[in-house]
Amino acid sequence: MTPEAAENALFKYVLALGDDALVLGHRLSEWSGHAPMLEEDIALSNLALDLIGQARLYYAYAAELEALGRSEDDLAYFRDAREFRNVLLVEQPNGDFAATMMRHLLYASFMHLYLQALAKSSDRRLAEIAAKAVKEMAYHVRHAAEWVVRLGDGTEESHERLSRALIELWPYADELFQMDDGEVALSASGIAVARGGIAPAWKAKLVRVFAYARLDWPADAVIHPGGGRKGLHTETFGKMLAEMQSLARAHPGVTW
Repeated sequence: MTPEAAENALFKYVLALGDDALVLGHRLSEWSGHAPMLEEDIALSNLALDLIGQARLYYAYAAELEALGRSEDDLAYFRDAREFRNVLLVEQPNGDFAATMMRHLLYASFMHLYLQALAKSSDRRLAEIAAKAVKEMAYHVRHAAEWVVRLGDGTEESHERLSRALIELWPYADELFQMDDGEVALSASGIAVARGGIAPAWKAKLVRVFAYARLDWPADAVIHPGGGRKGLHTETFGKMLAEMQSLARAHPGVTW
């Protein structure tokens, strides 16, 4: 890989990490004022802020790598849907509370392990971001796992809703482990992380949580082919993005 290609691959990689965090952060923020209880309203808002804060760090670094004069705000608010590289899992609609908690468990359990490994990256900037974010993600995993167990081992209705959420979301989990050629090369050079190597620990974590929640492992689920990293998103993502970007696009160049 040429130096130019390596730099472009790093930009796309950092941008994708930022996109994952921003999109899921915005999804969680949609619960503000609508959560089932006041304490959870505050908790979800804080989880959203953690992710948006991580996105800002990634975007600031990506903007420097790109060196085209764009800011973190430009990357967040002035790209169209096809330019976003987030995995499809994080853009799935909130659904009911059980679906939100299941989506978060699948993502956070993976990302906590991923950030632990990324904190050892040969790229100092990425290692510093990961070292900060991994502490936040540890709480995200605990929070989501506690709710999944509480709902799965709760009433008949809560268990049914959680089971349905797992069936609906599981096909999108495989994309967390997909890597393009650029990311593979970055992993080989010690910058990125080999996603497949995380799978055993991720599965072991979920197996334990699912056992307490009385959930069956979705062994026969049909896996979605993904496409989010290539800019192929769902219809609901376009609607979410339009809402998220509306203020910035209505008043371009405004600072607060």
